[in-house]
Formats: sequence, structure tokens, C-alpha cells
Amino acid sequence: MKTAFQTKFIQHLSNRKGKDEGFTLIELLVVIIIIGILAAIALPSFLNQAAKARQSEAKNAVGAVMRQQQAHRLENGDFAQDFDELKIGLPEKTDNYEYKIEPDSSSKTVVTATPEDPDVLLAYAGGVFVTDGGQTAAGACQTEEPSGNAPAPTGVNAEGTVDCPGGAEPMK
Repeated sequence: MKTAFQTKFIQHLSNRKGKDEGFTLIELLVVIIIIGILAAIALPSFLNQAAKARQSEAKNAVGAVMRQQQAHRLENGDFAQDFDELKIGLPEKTDNYEYKIEPDSSSKTVVTATPEDPDVLLAYAGGVFVTDGGQTAAGACQTEEPSGNAPAPTGVNAEGTVDCPGGAEPMK
């Protein structure tokens, strides 16, 4: 009887083994819900990072134009009036931004970066100013919220920080 019991027990275990394989419907639903929650958390963060990457294009371009304007004034005695004269090699328009050089006077020039998608991207503007000592100072502003209006800086104060108009802050 002992061997018959052992044999039946082993048969029972071997028959039961095939029936317990796989996942239940509830287990699958729990996994799908967890994946959905993680996606809902990650998607806005991903989209925000994509906008930041596009905005870095404008930050780099505005900074490069400001530095080149300072070099151009040092070599030629005045600011460049356009990108051709500046010879910086940047396009005036990309998929994300349109760039313009707006010469204000012989003592100030401004470069603006106006976004093609003002609902998502910030606008930027950088200025190069001639100080009282004849040197140049530069600074850039950005809008606080996505906007299509580039905030032209009004000057650089005694502390060396740029003065931005209302609705704008120094570029970060």
C-alpha cells in the first residue's frame, strides 16, 4: 500500500504541474496597470526634455552671436549689421528658431531667437553693449514662459548682470 500511495501521489503531482503554468488574468491586468502608471509619469518628463534640447540650440546660437559681435567690434570698430557681415556660419532660420540681428545703435546690438513653436519653446534675446569705458558687456534674457516675443535686454548693470524687461529673466 505504501508504494501504491507513492505512485498515485507522484502521478497527481505530475498531472497537476501542467495545469499551473501561465499567468492569471488578474496578474496580467496588474502588470498592464503598473506599466500604464509608469508611462503616465515618464511621458511629460520626456516631452519636457525634448523642449529643453531644442531650447539649448537657441541659447548656444545667441551666445555665439554675442561673442562674435564683441570680436567684430574689437576688430572693426562697430557691430555687424547681419549674419553675412558677422561671418559666424549660423543659419538665420532652423526648424526650431528664427534668428535676427537688430543693430540698435553704435553702442548696442541685439540678437533675437524667436521660436517657431511659441506654445512650447521660450524666446531668447542677447545684447552687446558698449560701456562708459569703451569696453563691451554682453547679456541675454529669456521669457519666463513659452512665448513668441524675444525680450531684448536693456543693458548690463554695475554688478555685471543683464537688465531684462518685464516678463523676462536673465538667461540660465
